[in-house]
Amino acid sequence: MTERPILMWFRRDLRLADNPALEAARVSGRPITPVYILDDHLESRPIGAASRWWLDKSLRALSADIAGRGGRLILRRGDAEAELHRLVEDTGAEAMVFNRLYEPDARARDRDIAHALTSAGVSVQSFNGALLAEPDAVRTGAGGPYKVFTPYRRALMSMREAHPPSPVPAEFANASVRSDDIDAWRLHPSGPDWSSGFDWAPGEASAQAGLSQWGANAFADYHHGRDRPSGSASSRLSPRLHWGELAPWRVLDTVEQASRAGKAPVEAAEKFASELAWRDFSAHLLHHFPSIEDRAFRPAYDAMPWRDDPDALAAWKMGRTGYPMVDAGMRQLWTTGWMHNRVRMVTASFLVKHLLIDWREGERWFWDTLIDADRANNLINWQWVAGSGPDATPFFRIYNPVAQGQKFDAEGRYVRRWLPELARLPDRWLHAPWTAAAEALSHAGVRLGATYPRPIVDHAQARARALAALQSLPKADVED
Repeated sequence: MTERPILMWFRRDLRLADNPALEAARVSGRPITPVYILDDHLESRPIGAASRWWLDKSLRALSADIAGRGGRLILRRGDAEAELHRLVEDTGAEAMVFNRLYEPDARARDRDIAHALTSAGVSVQSFNGALLAEPDAVRTGAGGPYKVFTPYRRALMSMREAHPPSPVPAEFANASVRSDDIDAWRLHPSGPDWSSGFDWAPGEASAQAGLSQWGANAFADYHHGRDRPSGSASSRLSPRLHWGELAPWRVLDTVEQASRAGKAPVEAAEKFASELAWRDFSAHLLHHFPSIEDRAFRPAYDAMPWRDDPDALAAWKMGRTGYPMVDAGMRQLWTTGWMHNRVRMVTASFLVKHLLIDWREGERWFWDTLIDADRANNLINWQWVAGSGPDATPFFRIYNPVAQGQKFDAEGRYVRRWLPELARLPDRWLHAPWTAAAEALSHAGVRLGATYPRPIVDHAQARARALAALQSLPKADVED
């Protein structure tokens, strides 16, 4: 008698190695039937357009990896619970495994699905495949959730879960059941499709190669070079981690081993570990404080007198603010689906503080245009910039985009790459072209207001306006 199969339900864990749910399926000894369900209603917020582009490519890579082991990735679109019940009937599966999601609404749906399948006689197990430690595992001495990052990071690193390497299953089941054609899902952006410049190769093999290459060549300078947007120190692993092409604990093991072997300074490993911890911290905060999805964590900030300025918002989105560091970042985002982390802070600060536009507008734009748009990270980072989140930067700390450009892009490589219309402008004026002499502008072929916009707001005036807005808020819970 043929043993009944076990369903492996893939979500944001699109890898075969270091996959706890898949390892449980392998150890069960049952034939493994892998499945991915595109359910636009599994969470309260459907994924953005750039993320759908990545999902398309990563699923194709995963499907090819499974096919190379004799199996077939079953694709279905629709209500996840209904499709899983159909798959149980279609395949005769008596068990299912999956890795957990941690957004509050996703967790609630997962519980409902697990309960429904268990009631139907299906054995269901779930695992942590995404975080160094689960949100409920890291608690203060009083038993509550952390609200400050530094003590959270210390606690996390002292008790993070161990994940020994596990072998990839040698083979998968080739179930003869209905599977959607991924082309029919039409996951590329539309209206317009701006993805032609996305020079990424999604998939587990590419993710592992990228980690190895970065670890061998650029990681050693991470603690110094990570803030220079024209350099190579940034790992560019964020979409790999978000979509689960890499396990965060294996990435952390890699950098710590490099440090112990003397291939990189301890400071580099510590700084990168802190970035991974911030990723967990964001999931921790959204799990424990779900209201931050659409409201300020510090209630006083919901009274901020935000401006309704569609023209300024459009200029920011398209990189036409007249501030080169901001515009270069926004054009990098639109062209590649990704933006350097330092520049993310500068562009976000400009929207919230220079333009005094609600952080939620920026968060929605990043959600739609970033290939690594992680819901918790995106929300926490925008509230961090806006001063309204837990352990956030104070609102009165307003990045000067000119000074940021001069400090982190002193030779102008980043700005010249993304703003070719300014390429011939000398360094001394590159980050503030409106201050250049008319002769210098003419020689560089720059016509302010024509080939490149004049600043849409004056820095000093915008700073004064932002501080006045801050002073208008209720004093309690503003900067404590």
